[in-house]
Amino acid sequence: MASNKAALTASGRNRVEWASTRMPVLNLIKRQFAESKPLKGVRVGGCLHITTETAVLALTLKAGGAEVCMCASNPLSTQDDVVAYLNSQGVKAIGFKGESSKDYYKAIAEVVAFRPKLVMDDGGDLTNSIISADSEALGGTEETTTGILRLKALEKAGKLEYPVIGVNDADTKHMFDNRYGTGQSTIDGILRATNIMLAGKVFVVGGYGWVGRGIASRARGMGARVVVTEVDPVKALEAYMDGFDVQSMDAAAASGDIFVTATGDLDIITERHIKRMKDLAIVANSGHFNVEINVDDLEKLAVKKREIRAQLEEYTMSDGRRILLIAQGRLVNLSAAEGHPSEVMDMSFANQALSAVYLLNNHEGMHNKVYDVPREIDENVAKLKLESLGIRIDRLSERQKKYLSSYESGT
Repeated sequence: MASNKAALTASGRNRVEWASTRMPVLNLIKRQFAESKPLKGVRVGGCLHITTETAVLALTLKAGGAEVCMCASNPLSTQDDVVAYLNSQGVKAIGFKGESSKDYYKAIAEVVAFRPKLVMDDGGDLTNSIISADSEALGGTEETTTGILRLKALEKAGKLEYPVIGVNDADTKHMFDNRYGTGQSTIDGILRATNIMLAGKVFVVGGYGWVGRGIASRARGMGARVVVTEVDPVKALEAYMDGFDVQSMDAAAASGDIFVTATGDLDIITERHIKRMKDLAIVANSGHFNVEINVDDLEKLAVKKREIRAQLEEYTMSDGRRILLIAQGRLVNLSAAEGHPSEVMDMSFANQALSAVYLLNNHEGMHNKVYDVPREIDENVAKLKLESLGIRIDRLSERQKKYLSSYESGT
């Protein structure tokens, strides 16, 4: 048992160190934090995907003087070797891959009992639990589109008990993490689970937000014929102008070979769609919660079910058709693969770290609402990322600045 733990810890260390080499912005912040200790003595509680990139964030917070306790934000996304390594480094990490719903909420309860001053959430479950407890939280951050929707609903209902910075809405987060990160890692998850060829397949993407854009683009790059479904007329028109076929899910259900949902809402694929799907259609979800594909409908329609590959279940319908579900309908990129590349998480987690310090220093003047990441933080992260890539950009001259801020000049 001890040797297994040591092996897990060593594996986690090697993988975290590798991820760290691809996260120059967060490493710079870590060095700054180690000198200034802006979070000295502050308890930070997180409910995040416990991956190698999250470990780099946790160790950055610890370098800044924080006491860190975190649990997994999805039962299938946890990397057990990373959990072992973090615990060896003085970060309390709770969770294991494949935990039950009961285990999941028990872990969240442990983070609540840690009584964090700052909360880092991914989906809103920790925030929901903390606001119904005796909390000392001064502020929080939220990483996802889904989580921000939930927190804004809490705000509207007057139940949000502390200010939250919506990290997901930072330009250096959603334009890169959601689009390029999820786009690539979703394809990675599908290929690991199925080992199929994408070229020539009809690939249906449910939703054309930043995540859907990324998935559609990457699928097309692999040679798939991409169909986009939408409820928003503007996004549907954008998908059409971007060169994608736009249909309703009812129409796409009959022709799709692969379906990926990415909306943040429930019941994107339900019984009526499943009944129209062809034999061996593959269904996956890239939204935060496992509600976009109605798995209960799939279970109800199936006469037989078996695991045919790791993270791939085959459901046989009464008419003999087989529908293949990846990762139980949970986040395909984190359940069947390793999640986003470190390079994009570098920017997302840089926003997290800097927003935590901002909240600590400014919470007294803030209201119990969801705030955007301060523009100066967002732009600073972009500048640091460009510098790390060796890219220089132009600067406005004083004459150009004056022109842009005046109204006198005409034709």
